[in-house]
Amino acid sequence: MTRQVGDHVVERLREWGVEQVFGYPGDGINGLIAAFGRADGDPAFIQVRHEEMAAFAAAGYAKFSGKVGVCVATSGPGAIHLLNGLYDAKLDHVPVVAIVGQTARSAMGGSYQQEVDLQNLYKDVASDYLVEVNVSSQLPNALDRAFRTAAARRAPTAVIIPSDVQEEPYEPPTHDFKQVPSSSPDPFSTSVIRAPQDQIERAAEILNAGSRVAILIGQGARGAAEEVKRIADLTGAGVAKALLGKDVLSDELPYVTGSIGLLGTRPSYELMRDCDTLLIIGSNFPYTQFMPDFGQARAIQIDIDGAMIGMRYPTEVNLVGDAKATLAELIPLVHAKPDRAWSLEIEQNVVRWWQTIERQSMLDAKPVNPMRVVWELSQRIPENAIVTADSGSSTNWYARCLRMRGDIRGSLSGTLATMGPAVPYALGAKFAHPDRPAIALVGDGAMQMNGLAELLTVARYQDRWSDPRLIVCVFHNNDLNQVTWELRSMGGAPKFEESQTLPDISYADVARSAGLAAIEIDSADEVGPAWETALAADRPILLDFRTDPEVPPIPPHATWEQMKDTAEAILRGDPGGWHLIAQGVKTKAQEMFPARDK
Repeated sequence: MTRQVGDHVVERLREWGVEQVFGYPGDGINGLIAAFGRADGDPAFIQVRHEEMAAFAAAGYAKFSGKVGVCVATSGPGAIHLLNGLYDAKLDHVPVVAIVGQTARSAMGGSYQQEVDLQNLYKDVASDYLVEVNVSSQLPNALDRAFRTAAARRAPTAVIIPSDVQEEPYEPPTHDFKQVPSSSPDPFSTSVIRAPQDQIERAAEILNAGSRVAILIGQGARGAAEEVKRIADLTGAGVAKALLGKDVLSDELPYVTGSIGLLGTRPSYELMRDCDTLLIIGSNFPYTQFMPDFGQARAIQIDIDGAMIGMRYPTEVNLVGDAKATLAELIPLVHAKPDRAWSLEIEQNVVRWWQTIERQSMLDAKPVNPMRVVWELSQRIPENAIVTADSGSSTNWYARCLRMRGDIRGSLSGTLATMGPAVPYALGAKFAHPDRPAIALVGDGAMQMNGLAELLTVARYQDRWSDPRLIVCVFHNNDLNQVTWELRSMGGAPKFEESQTLPDISYADVARSAGLAAIEIDSADEVGPAWETALAADRPILLDFRTDPEVPPIPPHATWEQMKDTAEAILRGDPGGWHLIAQGVKTKAQEMFPARDK
């Protein structure tokens, strides 16, 4: 039997070590789907409920495996649906290869059904590498370059294959003019980039001269955790974490101040407010208002990508290089600081903060305090768990209340901040690590937008995971809560119920109808036992927490302007007004209490 182009594509994916692709079928990829059918599950075709979820799952797989994720979609609408997930991968620097169909070549230019100018559509999201395959001899080079570029540039790439090409006999490139061959797929390691020695010496001089050093880390520091600890020990620095770097260091380290920014912690705010020296490692954190005032701190940045360096804060030294290798060169030049007053102050602030979070989490609410949901998880979470968070008010509780420790991994849509990736990220995580529990923290808005349908996907593939635990935690408050609070605190506008209030459904009932276990929780004393049941389960489970929408995600550094705007929103007739005031006062008051010894 003549081997078709579709068969070659599937075979090449196998040679690249791809174990599964996430996708949804359509006649624009019939040739590929038939080839997957002939491949006997190697690689497996994982059918999600929507192409956007395929891209999210591929991004989640890539984030948690360190490998290239792959998604597949049909022409026209299928290719369009991939875009949001691919932009999520692009903005978070995640390697994903998208393979998409196109109308037959003979119909192109004829306004044919599902004909979309995919090269124009994808030229931004797949700007690092985008190709349309119009003759079979373009393969395997086109596919190989997509993989190599995705891995080397940490970016999404796309290969467009018209439907008729997929079903043609495969003819490899020949050793002729205008033919482009390729090399066998094999894992390759990028060269370790080191910054110039004179720049490293300048950075050491700045660190040695500083008396109050702050470190900000992002996901680019993940491979350099031990080196970050060493530089923090030497300089007496506190370490704040951008959200994508939340899992880089354990929150049990006394100098780790937690998340930074609007969703950040008071110790991180104080660290940036009071430091005189700033070292940024592997982070492109964009919100400069949460960094030291311009001119306050002498700053150094380490980043693998020279295009992204030195643009968030006025840095004196920019070290373009691998974080681990660069820090290894820097550490011998840094002197241990004898005066530990700064580090002692940081550690005391961290202790007080976690005591504050515990008190805030244990406050009564109607019916359940959402902070308590994550706080109780923190007390019980396995040290090999993978946590995915969605965008919304639930992100606040992930950022502030979840204490990372051990080998816990976590991620979310950091830069695009799109709603809906938590459940498909968790799916991707389970295919990356089928032996580890995954936990998705999802607001009910995101759950209604994307998560409900993907419960069917979870149920369908649970038998493929050696550890079947995938826990979907829904913060059920019938409100698009983050936007409601933004309306109040940033514009003084009361909650607009027509846009903010969600239809009330039982997420537990939906989960059960999909074949999953589920628990409904509507009182504080049920929160801890629910987590214990879910973590002890031998199957995926959904936890439907009915939470209070008026527990405020107040940043510990709330400005007078934000508080004034919130008060104005209440005076203008916010429907949650008096309850909102009561919860806000109770929550903020916990920051005033003195620290207690445990």
